[in-house]
Amino acid sequence: MSDDPKHSVSVAGVVVDENERVLLIQRRDNGRWEAPGGVLELDETFEDGVKREILEETGVSVAVESLSGSYKNLSRGIIALVFRCRPLSGKPRATDESVDAGWFELSEALGRMSEVYAVRVSDAFAATPAIRNHDGVTVTQSLPT
Repeated sequence: MSDDPKHSVSVAGVVVDENERVLLIQRRDNGRWEAPGGVLELDETFEDGVKREILEETGVSVAVESLSGSYKNLSRGIIALVFRCRPLSGKPRATDESVDAGWFELSEALGRMSEVYAVRVSDAFAATPAIRNHDGVTVTQSLPT
């Protein structure tokens, strides 16, 4: 058995509607507000993983538009790829993974989330993808965008 460090890859989607509102979920496991996302399965593409996670957590079907950032949780070894998406169909609803889901104006969305998740949403509105590291609470290092 190897003692080599292991990494986990997750994907998330910052879904932005025609009114520039952001789709958020309130997670069932910890009550926190975040953009929908989760662990990428071994046999799926990044885009398919984002679409699956958003649909599972919100009931909303999306089109993936672009990579908006890559993030590494240094304390847990989780690498997250975040994509900007647009909604295609469905209405936000609670699911097995979320106690609530809904559309929020950007400022309200950012105010509901902790720093490491709020920055992912902010980055989805930037012109170029962000590359950031964090410790699970605070962004510790970023490359200039």
